[in-house]
Amino acid sequence: MLTGEFSQMPRIDIPRKSIYRLSIYQRCLSKLKENDVDTVSSEALAKAAGVKPTQLRKDLTYFGQFGTRGLGYNVEALSSTIAQVLGQNHLQPVILVGVGNLGSALLRYGGFRKEGFEVAAAFDLSPRPQIGLSTPILPMQDMAGFIEANQVKMAILTVPASSAQAVTNQMVAAGIQAILNFSPTILDVPEHVVVNSVDLAVELENLSYFIR
Repeated sequence: MLTGEFSQMPRIDIPRKSIYRLSIYQRCLSKLKENDVDTVSSEALAKAAGVKPTQLRKDLTYFGQFGTRGLGYNVEALSSTIAQVLGQNHLQPVILVGVGNLGSALLRYGGFRKEGFEVAAAFDLSPRPQIGLSTPILPMQDMAGFIEANQVKMAILTVPASSAQAVTNQMVAAGIQAILNFSPTILDVPEHVVVNSVDLAVELENLSYFIR
């Protein structure tokens, strides 16, 4: 059980890997809720998440005291608190920049809203309507104004490497604080901006090592 409200806790520095693992714990808890499981031990939840129980307990202590000795964690209460920590208790607006093949595929992905994110708009140098898409595709010159007017803090970047830094500079200047980067390049951003890069070629190269 939670002994303190997360909203009353002071802002503290949390390791990025701990934040990443929270998302994994949340998915495990969602499956438990689907199966009508009310409580789970740290050992069982850690095993499902692929971590050690000590790591699980350490990650959770950043946000409060959870669980009852001998009974484990209340699944609904822990899931609710993690959702609040991750900002899933309300829809987070996100923009997508670069509506090429990858950008279009991401716009068609239906899982963002389920996880608490809404792609509010997409931007491209040559915006054009696409069949089956409800997300508005707008010209790049409208991006800064849209970010500021809608207080958007997160962006998905799927532009070519040659233009990624210039687009990033525009987004950061307009108020973007977190970027999911699919462009195959390293972005230079201020300290207050967080970038998670997904390089598909690097991921495939990594996987190829294990099939030799």
